[in-house]
Amino acid sequence: MMLASVLTTNLAILVLAGFIGFVVISKVPNTLHTPLMSGTNAIHGIVLLGGLLLLGLANLGALDKALLVIAVAFGTINIVGGFLVTDRMLDMFKSRPKPKASEESETKTPAGAQDTNGKGGS
Repeated sequence: MMLASVLTTNLAILVLAGFIGFVVISKVPNTLHTPLMSGTNAIHGIVLLGGLLLLGLANLGALDKALLVIAVAFGTINIVGGFLVTDRMLDMFKSRPKPKASEESETKTPAGAQDTNGKGGS
């Protein structure tokens, strides 16, 4: 009877945490998603470090080590992907350099002038 109540309590906590997380994340404005992702990547880095420490220091069985290696691999993929997406999003906000006036005049052919193919430009 005690095991069922502990399982029920843990399941209720998991469901409530998922619901609260969904509600909180859905109310974050678009401008804050990039810093939020960066913070999440930092937290995942700490979790990954803990997994690596457990893998190296703990006396675990073969199944435990296999599951831990899989978890570390997925955590690494999550961190790298998160940083790539964050970098790509930050590149969208960078301003592009404007072309210089001399470069613009070289690319445009004035009306009536000879083009390089021998035809008049217009």
